Amino acid sequence: MNSKTNRTAEIKLTVDLDENDLPTRIEWHASEGQTNGPVSCQSMMLSVWDNENQTAAAIDLWIKDTTVDEMNLYFYQVIHKLGDTYLRATKNADMAKSIHEFGDDFGENLGLISRGAQ
Repeated sequence: MNSKTNRTAEIKLTVDLDENDLPTRIEWHASEGQTNGPVSCQSMMLSVWDNENQTAAAIDLWIKDTTVDEMNLYFYQVIHKLGDTYLRATKNADMAKSIHEFGDDFGENLGLISRGAQ
């Protein structure tokens, strides 16, 4: 811990793999999370920003029995979460609205939502 850090929090990911290195179980635990132990999840996306190289890196995992319908719903929700996070980080409401509109188009095209006549 450096002298400017008050405390350190940890996020731990555990992934079980089958003989073909496909995920069969994903669990995560945050030291400052709401739960006392690991939480199972079906899929995850972790993105990190490398400021020195100005690039994003990502770890995208889903367990092998995840259905296309589950992934469609997951991506729909992630797109909206991305819009929320973008707004919180940049305060750019117009662009956040565009991200949400894209999410709604995505959801409507997949039959996840119905916006009706506009």
